[in-house]
Amino acid sequence: MTGIELTDAQRQEVERQLQIIKRGAAEIIPEDALKQKITRAIVTGKPLKVKLGLDPSAPDIHIGHTVVLQKLRQFQELGHEVQLIIGDFTGRIGDPTGKSETRKQLTEEDVQHNAQTYQTQLSKILDFTKTTFYYNSSWLGELKFDDVLKLAGKVTVARMLERDDFAKRYAANQPIHVHEFFYPLMQGYDSVSLETDIELGGTDQTFNILMGRTLQGAYEMKDGQVAILMPLLEGLDGMQKMSKSLKNYIGIDEAPNEIFGKTMSIPDSLMLKYYELTTAISSEELQGLKEGLEAGSIHPRDAKMKLAKEYVRMYHGAEAAQEAEQHFITVFQKRALPEDIEEMQISEELLDAGQISIIKLLVSMGLQASNAEARRSIEQGAVKINETKMTNIDETLQPQDGDIVQVGKRKFVKIKRV
Repeated sequence: MTGIELTDAQRQEVERQLQIIKRGAAEIIPEDALKQKITRAIVTGKPLKVKLGLDPSAPDIHIGHTVVLQKLRQFQELGHEVQLIIGDFTGRIGDPTGKSETRKQLTEEDVQHNAQTYQTQLSKILDFTKTTFYYNSSWLGELKFDDVLKLAGKVTVARMLERDDFAKRYAANQPIHVHEFFYPLMQGYDSVSLETDIELGGTDQTFNILMGRTLQGAYEMKDGQVAILMPLLEGLDGMQKMSKSLKNYIGIDEAPNEIFGKTMSIPDSLMLKYYELTTAISSEELQGLKEGLEAGSIHPRDAKMKLAKEYVRMYHGAEAAQEAEQHFITVFQKRALPEDIEEMQISEELLDAGQISIIKLLVSMGLQASNAEARRSIEQGAVKINETKMTNIDETLQPQDGDIVQVGKRKFVKIKRV
């Protein structure tokens, strides 16, 4: 909005919002357009429409997913509106991003179930009074074949092959099905239909999000959307992107003690990044934390405990956060057993002359998912009976009422004979 004189208060508000929105972002394309859009919103009093598309194939939200969700929450607190797109139509194809082969298409029942799970979890982060949910089948499903041809005519095959995963599959002579080209087109068309001002996503979504800007221009929309790309969060291994499949994640629906314990295993080198991208910590607090860690006045363990308690508070409430902190202190710092160990019955039918193998015991009590996993835990020294470490995978036990079985740092069961 050139040529418009702003008051000092308006100018300060533009800079304030820019500073908040830019914090933690990996890239903003184009950045000058973001400032123009914020200026227009402040002058007109009309909030910006900020979009996030959700792939309903993986509805369990972990801390890595909350990077973009926290940024959406910041937009809401600045007075803007969030457009959450449930990709019930695009989800039937599946986003090919990062895939070396064609993805299995979801059924409509799968999509609807996963979408409901998303909404339940998202309510823990977003202000639903400033959030509008959309199902993109409501406009994509209405397109006629000639509309689809017009849409396909907006982008060349050469442009599609600029996408890294398509280029790699093409070079390796791996199949790319024509319908996969339509995923970024459909995601971009969502932005056309909703007249989106800003779209958020991870850096792995750069191609898809910029397609929205391209299509808005092709459909002669005056101002193309701004892309705000957020960093991908490394998981607990400190190297690879947080992922359930890699088991390096913290799920927001996990039990409070599990969230707390997992957070304590975050590498020290990533702690500030987790604070910045996944909590509402102020820039001033973040700077103070950084300086304290560098000077040695704040111990990394203490900073991590504060982060763990904050995650539990965010997703389970203040009381659960207090209890999880106390549980961690009791079990790990004082090296004591927790007071509220779950009791599990062991049936006489599982015993042979009153005895049971250590592996069978662990699996039957649900402490391990398989014999192989139980064997591996024993070999790694992660299994204890009454605080005595078990090292022999062929060990046979005569379990007694009240025996405490422990696997790793967070799993405890008290045996109850029946």
